[in-house]
Amino acid sequence: MYNPQAFAVDDLPQLHRMIGDCRLAVLVTQGEQGLQASHLPLLLDTHQGPHGTLYGHMARANRQWHDLQAGAEALVIFAGADAYVSPAFYPGKAEHGKVVPTWNYLAVHAYGRAEVFDDAQRLRDLVGALTDRHEAGRAQPWKIEDAPAQYLDSMLKAIVGFALPIQRLEGKRKLSQNRSPADATGVRDGLAHSLDPQDQALARLMPERSPKE
Repeated sequence: MYNPQAFAVDDLPQLHRMIGDCRLAVLVTQGEQGLQASHLPLLLDTHQGPHGTLYGHMARANRQWHDLQAGAEALVIFAGADAYVSPAFYPGKAEHGKVVPTWNYLAVHAYGRAEVFDDAQRLRDLVGALTDRHEAGRAQPWKIEDAPAQYLDSMLKAIVGFALPIQRLEGKRKLSQNRSPADATGVRDGLAHSLDPQDQALARLMPERSPKE
C-alpha cells in the first residue's frame, strides 16, 4: 500500500495489536479464477514465525482455498478505525482556505503463502479457538461442545482450514501526523465531538500535539 514514512508502523508488537483489534479480515488471492476476496475472522499466533502466523477457515464450496493450495501469494487486509476529515476541522480554513477533505484510518497488510488442511481435529481446535475469542465477555459463552457431536462433525466437513505464516507486514496509522499541531488538534476535537461512534473512536487514537512541534 502507499505508505509515507510519517504514517508507517514498523513496530511488530504494535502491528500485532492492530491485527488483534480487527475482528474481520479480507483475504485476497490471484489464481485461476482471477482475483478473489473473502471476509474472514482470523486468529494470530504471534509465536510462530518471525512475523507470526494467521489461522482461519472458509467454506469448502469457496473455491478460493484452491488458490491457497496451489501456492498463490495471499494478501490479508486488516482495516482498523477510520473517519472522514472535514476541511472545517482545520484552523487554516478560516485563515487562507487552502484545505481539502481527507480520510484518517488504520490498516495492516499481511502477505504470505498458506498451508491448507482439512484434518477434523485440527479444524475443531481452530473453530473452538475462534469461538472462544469472540464469545469471551458474554455472560454465558457458547462452546462448540454445546452443539450435537454429529452435527458438528458434518459442519467441519464443510470447511477447509489454512495456516498462513506472515512473510511481510505493512502497517499504517494515518492520524494527521503530516498536519501542523493546530490542524491535528482541530481534527481530533472535531472527531471527538461527532455523534458518530466511529469518529469518536478514531479521535481517541490521535495523540495530543504540542504547539511547539
